[in-house]
Amino acid sequence: MFDNCNPYTLRMENIQGLTRYFVSFMDEQSIMQEIEVSRPVYVEFLSFIKTERNLRRWDERHIEQSDLRDETLYSKAIDHPKSIEDTVFDDMRDEQLRLAIQCLPEIQRRRFILYHEFDLTYEQISEMEGCTKVAVKYAIDKAKTAITKKLEKLSE
Repeated sequence: MFDNCNPYTLRMENIQGLTRYFVSFMDEQSIMQEIEVSRPVYVEFLSFIKTERNLRRWDERHIEQSDLRDETLYSKAIDHPKSIEDTVFDDMRDEQLRLAIQCLPEIQRRRFILYHEFDLTYEQISEMEGCTKVAVKYAIDKAKTAITKKLEKLSE
């Protein structure tokens, strides 16, 4: 990024029709120095100033001038964080769902978890358990119905 401090200043003086050019700067001992320069050198310094100004403006245009307050970060977030109420509600719902799944018979619970948690197909589960695909589908459907009824009772 471009450094904003300009190490020199330019001055032009017109005395009796004669133009003189000066460059002022701080030396390494922090003493202000002023030197008379020729017109081509002065013009070159002016060119440097314009280039520096353009670089400064480029930086200002291309670097985000953001404040890092919670509100602005929140508004720029792709996935907005949940509120405390939503988080608590989700935790309670997850706990109710876990309890409802635990209340299922062993076979239904196992097939339901294999299907929903491990994303296995009916065919894969039926091969693992040595049964038909229809039996797996029936057990999972029964489990869904039982879980739904359990959650409806809890929400009332």
